[in-house]
Amino acid sequence: MTPASVTSTETEKHLSTRVNIALLGVRSNAPVRRAGGAGPSDDGHFIINGESAAIPLNSNSPYVVTSSGRLVRDGADLGFDVSPVVRPRFYDLETADGINYEKIAKLHGKNVLATTVVQTCVRYDESERCRFCAIEASLDAGLTVAVKTPAMLAEVAEAATRLDGVTNMVMTTGTSNGWDRGAKHLARCVRAVKKAVPDLEIQVQCEPPADLRAITELYEAGARSIGIHVESMDDAVRQRWMPGKSQVTMDEYRAAWREAVRVFGWNQVSTYLLVGMGEDPDELVEGARELIEMGVYPFVVPFRPLKGTLATDVDHVPAPHRSVLHSVTNRVAVLLEAAGMRGEDQRAGCAACGACSVLKTAGA
Repeated sequence: MTPASVTSTETEKHLSTRVNIALLGVRSNAPVRRAGGAGPSDDGHFIINGESAAIPLNSNSPYVVTSSGRLVRDGADLGFDVSPVVRPRFYDLETADGINYEKIAKLHGKNVLATTVVQTCVRYDESERCRFCAIEASLDAGLTVAVKTPAMLAEVAEAATRLDGVTNMVMTTGTSNGWDRGAKHLARCVRAVKKAVPDLEIQVQCEPPADLRAITELYEAGARSIGIHVESMDDAVRQRWMPGKSQVTMDEYRAAWREAVRVFGWNQVSTYLLVGMGEDPDELVEGARELIEMGVYPFVVPFRPLKGTLATDVDHVPAPHRSVLHSVTNRVAVLLEAAGMRGEDQRAGCAACGACSVLKTAGA
């Protein structure tokens, strides 16, 4: 596929609709859903034209998923096959001490097991908290446990793989006070899961560790892709939206990305870029260009209001305008295609799944 094909009539039509439902959501039931947590939204998980999609559930949306599995608006069929992801069987199990597996790890999309190994963050005080994040809200609601042990995760991963066909796993973490910022516990968890399920591909996600040798430790533990998420490369936006996390400088992020590419390989490193936090769209695209040149996949995702976050409950920030998300996604997709970089070529993780972004629909 050539870069010009991103703007083909059929792709453009599908991209426009996917942008709309990413922001406006759909009216539907979804047995697999996610409420609270670090984001990106309160959403339901669907398969749309064969691809995973995490879509907000909105009873006021003009978009409806019919009982026959079609997406319609105002009675018109929009050309999408849509089916909710089926509730996985591993959700019905629990550990020997009575912890339900769903509280330890969740199904994302059709085949991704996801977990936050430490559900607390040293930056969660209101003066430092990332304003789009509600990582401790699900803990406060009793939907998860604070710390997932390596043994817990190995047990759940084995069951999810055996019973529900999970093929890859995402492990993220709240930031710790240590020099590793949570990487060492991630490494312990990766080792345990790989011992139980050797063929399961794993992505890890953490802040840049103060000692970059932790990146090699994560790889040697068995992870094969890594997310080091900056959300914005604009320091003014970072200081406003991420007062604590912005203390980790962009120089530290760039050093961590370069080291991660050296260790994990080209296009096995990714970072979230959130659209809708006030960053100039042209500068956001230029930031994506810099990342791509480094070998880092810029996972472009819309900011979507999430209950329990400061951005939603205090600032009342709306989702970005559809035209902005459409333009940024399309322009970044062109850059990715020109570089031969596809999310589905990552071994595991968010870019490989693609459910929370519209980049796959745009051809990347």
